[in-house]
This record gives sequence, C-alpha cells and structure tokens, in this order.
Amino acid sequence: METLECLDLSRNQLSGEIPKSLAHLNFLSVLNLSYNNLTGKIPLGTQLQSFNSYAFVGNTQLCGKPLVECPRDISNDSTTDRGEGNIFEEDEGFITLDFYICMAFGFFTGFCGVVMTLVLNRSWRDSYFNLWNNIGNWMYVTTTIYVTRFLE
Repeated sequence: METLECLDLSRNQLSGEIPKSLAHLNFLSVLNLSYNNLTGKIPLGTQLQSFNSYAFVGNTQLCGKPLVECPRDISNDSTTDRGEGNIFEEDEGFITLDFYICMAFGFFTGFCGVVMTLVLNRSWRDSYFNLWNNIGNWMYVTTTIYVTRFLE
C-alpha cells in the first residue's frame, strides 16, 4: 500500500479520524476524501498537507492543514489548554509565534549591544566611524578612477 498513487474515497459515508498511516503514503499523487463524515485533525506529514482543500471538502468536523480553520467547537476545546484564540499544535512546524518573539528579542538584544558598545566606549566608536569613513573614501576614489578611465 506504500506505493499507492491514487485514492478516491469520496462520498463513502466514512466517519471518524483520518488514519495517521495515510500521512506516510509517499507516492500518493491524487487524494479525494470529500463528502464524508471525517472528524478531527488531519495527520501531519508531507503528503497530506500537499493536497489542496478540495480533497477534504464536505467534512465539516475536519480541521488542520491544508484547511484554513477548524470548526468552533473543536477550537474551543483545543484552546483551553493554552489559553489562546487560535489552535497551536506543538508539531505544526518550526515557525510559530514563539519563534517570532524570540527572533525579535534576539535582534533587539544584539542591536542594543552594538549601539551601547559604540556609545559607551569612545575608542571603539572612533575606530568604527573611522572604518566607515575609510570605506567611503575608498569607494569614492575607486569610482572616480574607473569613470576617468572609461571617459578617456
């Protein structure tokens, strides 16, 4: 069954959750589970998330990627654990709200570290601005030489 390429189980009055083993069908190129009574979250895996939402249409109690949002009764049960307005699963992926918060905090800390070092340490500040002054002078001289050679 691992080499299955096409699976159409639409309008079969299936009920319950989608088996997690379906997420491991690597060769599956066509999937249609529409208009059944499937419930719960779509199992995570590279295969099931690659299909568009039309493969799952008509399953009102089904949620998770590639579907946009979960029904209200499922989201209320899931969000009481973490106290947030949206469903956040631990295995959803690397980029989450916590990732963005940590990234912003890291940028702020690094930026303030560099700026405060330059503000408080006069010799480093002079060296830093001297470096940029030398780079600017080098760029000006190099550009002038190339333009002069080009015009001759």
